Amino acid sequence: MSPASGVTPALLFDLDGTLVDSDGDHLIAFQKVFAPLGIELDRATYMAQIMGASNAMIGERFLAHLAAAERDVVLDAKEATYREGLGALQATPGVAELLAYAQVHDLPCAVVTNAPRANADVVLAAIGLHERLPIVVIGGELKRSKPDPLPYLTALQLTGASAARAVAFEDSVSGVRAAAAAGIAVVGITTGLSARRLVAEGAEFGAADFHDSRIYQLIERRRARQDGG
Repeated sequence: MSPASGVTPALLFDLDGTLVDSDGDHLIAFQKVFAPLGIELDRATYMAQIMGASNAMIGERFLAHLAAAERDVVLDAKEATYREGLGALQATPGVAELLAYAQVHDLPCAVVTNAPRANADVVLAAIGLHERLPIVVIGGELKRSKPDPLPYLTALQLTGASAARAVAFEDSVSGVRAAAAAGIAVVGITTGLSARRLVAEGAEFGAADFHDSRIYQLIERRRARQDGG
């Protein structure tokens, strides 16, 4: 799959920590499910080893003593606990305006996430973006998830977009690495990590939310760019 699958610019969004600040809810769900197994999990460990990782990776890191089927049961329970514990969710500030801008300029958009599809459906519906973002690429449904670039290359193919003209939004190390490896310019959303860390991993810059004017400037530069240039 080529890093430049088309000629169209596109905006590609991670979900957790990017479109919605949900890491606190995930941490609580992991703590509830891991505690009976004798696994203590604090925020620092969550940020370093879980944020942005696929469930397969999390299972290998924390549940290596269990058989694969047992890992799946535990992680499915965590996801159910997460969904059941969700309260009112709010999209990250500025995302509605950015999606309106994308609509005016005919920029296709997609979600690219390592979250299970059930989570993505619930969260996108809760923040009112399920219909606005119908293309949702789930890393766990592919042969490889983030930090591999395959989820982003798949999103480029589905949107008909060019990596050279696309912009991705990510909050995690694995996500930034995945998008950058696909040849896409990345904006780091600083809900969990510092701008310095995200830039060190390959982001163009770090932004607190989608109101940051540099986001629009970057998109305009990518829209004007010729593929391969």
